Amino acid sequence: SFTSLVVGVFAVYVAHTCWVMYGIVYTRPCPAAGSGGGAAGCVWPYLARRPKLQLSVYTTTRSNIGAESNIDLVLNVEDFDIESKFERTVNVSVPKKTRNNGTLYAYIFLHHAGILPWHDSKQVHIVSPLTTYMVPKPEEINLLTGESATQQIEAEKQTNALDEPVSHWRSRLTLNVMVEDFVFDGSSLPADVHRYMKMVQLGKTVHYLPILFIDQLSNRVKDLMVINRSTTELPLTVSYDKISLGKLRFWIHMQDAVYSLQQFGFSEKDADEVKGIFVDTNLYFLALTFFVAAFHLLFDFLAFKNDISFWKKKRSMIGMSTKAVLWRCFSTVVIFLFLLDEQTSLLVLIPAGIGAVIELWKVKKALKMTIKWQGLRPKIQFGTYNDSEKKTEEYDTQAMKYLSYLLYPLCIGGAGYSLLNVKYKSWYSWLINSFVNGVYAFGFLFMLPQLFVNYKMKSVAHLPWKAFTYKAFNTFIDDIFAFIITMPTSHRLACFRDDVVFLVYLYQRWLYPVDKSRVNEYGESYEEKPKKKAHRE
Repeated sequence: SFTSLVVGVFAVYVAHTCWVMYGIVYTRPCPAAGSGGGAAGCVWPYLARRPKLQLSVYTTTRSNIGAESNIDLVLNVEDFDIESKFERTVNVSVPKKTRNNGTLYAYIFLHHAGILPWHDSKQVHIVSPLTTYMVPKPEEINLLTGESATQQIEAEKQTNALDEPVSHWRSRLTLNVMVEDFVFDGSSLPADVHRYMKMVQLGKTVHYLPILFIDQLSNRVKDLMVINRSTTELPLTVSYDKISLGKLRFWIHMQDAVYSLQQFGFSEKDADEVKGIFVDTNLYFLALTFFVAAFHLLFDFLAFKNDISFWKKKRSMIGMSTKAVLWRCFSTVVIFLFLLDEQTSLLVLIPAGIGAVIELWKVKKALKMTIKWQGLRPKIQFGTYNDSEKKTEEYDTQAMKYLSYLLYPLCIGGAGYSLLNVKYKSWYSWLINSFVNGVYAFGFLFMLPQLFVNYKMKSVAHLPWKAFTYKAFNTFIDDIFAFIITMPTSHRLACFRDDVVFLVYLYQRWLYPVDKSRVNEYGESYEEKPKKKAHRE
């Protein structure tokens, strides 16, 4: 079947990914390393000689420097111990060129103690920009009073268009040195590490100097600071920690992947969400996250497929709450618009958008809508319900009547409270937030009509249980993602709310078992077996 094919492709994909990951974190050492320091073809670690090292960090507006002119020393660690982690905050002078949307670079040198880096032939260095360009977050104001969150809007912020990128300061600089005394095979150096290696000939052997690495994944959007023309000094937190070879190779690949996403059009914020998954979680938990994400993708696909298949064959709305379908469509569209307004990660936004399109299609099926075109003007027609469907609609209306007494005052009161006490970017933002807060806080109440219909009919056979099961697995996976991916708090809480709703559906399924001998609306029975045609001799 198609589902089996998809599951098979998924299993091959997971197995291939595991093999690729193993190839990244495991590096084959030089086979001749055991024969001694003179082994031909091996590249030996210079750090094994235990040299006295010094770490120096300079800043300059030039991307290339040839001497010590026009550079500023901002940090100097004379007795640098590669095994000891540290974190230091220094104040960096911001040149006029940088304040006028220019770029400031950090040059990090690792060299022998007591020798200036440009006089040391065995120094290693790496360059990193301390500034980046990004569109600033829109100012939030109280919609009734017009009062801003900062009480004061600077004149230059008023002149800048909101969609114009401005220079931001990267307030963190994270450094790593690969500390393993690993002997590489010169004939098969890993391409990812090779570009960070600098080699020297010492006697008859080739050594690689310390591998210095800047962790760009630690540069998060939350650490960025807008550079104003009046700013003369900004804080820079320099942190250092050792790194293993396996993690170094993994980190290089992840940085390259984030860079590729940005080249494909991902914004700084979208790339930041991906960075957060890698930086804010433990490596073992990260591996678990990969498998969880892969299964989430599989269950998302199977849930969408089975949901579409169920509704495509649906000819009758007996036992199905039309109000629940309409509410689910409305809430899904509102949630999608809210996530779009909040500039949420594409990892969350794309599935929400697909779900909204499917819910709109289900409303068309539930209301038996047909669209006929009269020239360029569409004409919408609604189908009629039979007696059994009218009975279901009666239960549905009865449930919604009692529900509205509680729901509407709560939603209106919440919207009024937020208008008075919370600041928003625009009236549209307030409207979407009010709708979505009602959806998240009281949305589970709109699932009660379906539960009420199930109770009245003493049956759950009319529900799409295959799609429900896949969605349930995804709900529990969402509980894990709620702590990993950056998302609005209300969306995070809604993940746990869905768990409770599904447990109630499971209880009803146990309470009202399916009668497999009963013929459904398609004229089919579970106990019927397809009759085989008689074999003609």
